Amino acid sequence: MYGFEGECRAKYNERTFKLFSESFSALPLATLIGGKFLTLHGGLFSDDDITLDDIRKLNRHKQRQPGQSGLMMEMLWTDPQPAPGRGPSKRGVGLQFGPDVTKRFCERNGLEAIIRSHEVRMDGYEVEHDGRCITGTYSPSHFHRKNTFISLLKMCATCC
Repeated sequence: MYGFEGECRAKYNERTFKLFSESFSALPLATLIGGKFLTLHGGLFSDDDITLDDIRKLNRHKQRQPGQSGLMMEMLWTDPQPAPGRGPSKRGVGLQFGPDVTKRFCERNGLEAIIRSHEVRMDGYEVEHDGRCITGTYSPSHFHRKNTFISLLKMCATCC
């Protein structure tokens, strides 16, 4: 059994999984905090011309599943890499993006940083790409610890 779908079907049933899926489809893919921080699950895009307006135009009720390509898939499955540019994903779906990609996206969209949560970090969070890419994670089962460090971001009132 792997992943949420397998666990849900094993512990409950198909109907419960479908109800969760419908609920997840109603959730936003990203949130803008104080006009300066974009929060999303995965990361950035294969195209440097993507703007916040492109993200706003996504219709979550029309396209419920991310598919194998496109903005939704990239918002959910891309990961940062230390090297500049873009590279193939270690997962087989999505891609990896470098600090230069993050810098261009933030500058183009007037952002200070992106905040993401797609990957586990040993200390609960990691700041990368010259402070422009923050990965925060929480899961009580990661690393077989009962009390995994909960990563919290405190943004001062002047930032938001």
